[in-house]
Amino acid sequence: MANIIVCIKQVLDPEAPTSTYKVDEATKRMAQKGVPPVMSPFDENALEAALRIKDTQPTKITVLSLGRNLSKAVLRKALAAGAEQLILLEDNAFDELDSFTTATLLTAAIKKIGEYDLILTGRQAADWNAGMVGSGIAEMLSLPSITAVRKVEVANSKFKVERVTPDGYEIIESSLPGVVTVSNELGELRSVALKEIMAAQKKPITTWTAADLGIDISKVKKTQLVSLSIPQHEGHCEIVGGDTPEIMGANLAAKLKEKKIF
Repeated sequence: MANIIVCIKQVLDPEAPTSTYKVDEATKRMAQKGVPPVMSPFDENALEAALRIKDTQPTKITVLSLGRNLSKAVLRKALAAGAEQLILLEDNAFDELDSFTTATLLTAAIKKIGEYDLILTGRQAADWNAGMVGSGIAEMLSLPSITAVRKVEVANSKFKVERVTPDGYEIIESSLPGVVTVSNELGELRSVALKEIMAAQKKPITTWTAADLGIDISKVKKTQLVSLSIPQHEGHCEIVGGDTPEIMGANLAAKLKEKKIF
């Protein structure tokens, strides 16, 4: 049986209108009014990759999610889709963590789980887009790592992937265990029937805190968020006149040259 661990992050909905976003200046946190959180889309791709492996051979899928005030309703979707176990790393100290700290905590949880063949993450999270956690886990566990993958197969103590490149893809094979970060080219997470969603509500969830992992966050965190703001974009419009289209064109060309646009 293949044992697969999928790391999933709960994020603000990236598809929601920008008007729903606001920054809490006191806490330096991004908030979203009236919109529930979601699984990071790339992490949903990673879960789908695990489920496709499960479609072909006996597989146990364990989902890890890290954070503060996690929405169980959102993360139970992983159980409804076909994962066997959901472990929440939840603690008040797990707030606005940097990539290094996140990788450290997930690595500690993976070591606590103990048995695994393949670790899957999204290629990056949909909020900060750093794309470092998967590779960080691989480094901390001294495992081979392949990033930006569109297909994953497991067979004969090896895993083979198709890695996305600017002009196509490359096929890479490595021995298990290993870490793979999955890209959106793999495809969306499969639809889940209402029956599975209802059944997932009754499945148990395991919760581990920083103490359970034996980690002091204050000694692990490498960065401090100084400020957070939503970029302000301003546009200016200037009408270029002229008595004829030819003169208008000449005036426009002169104006563009003046602004050093060309």
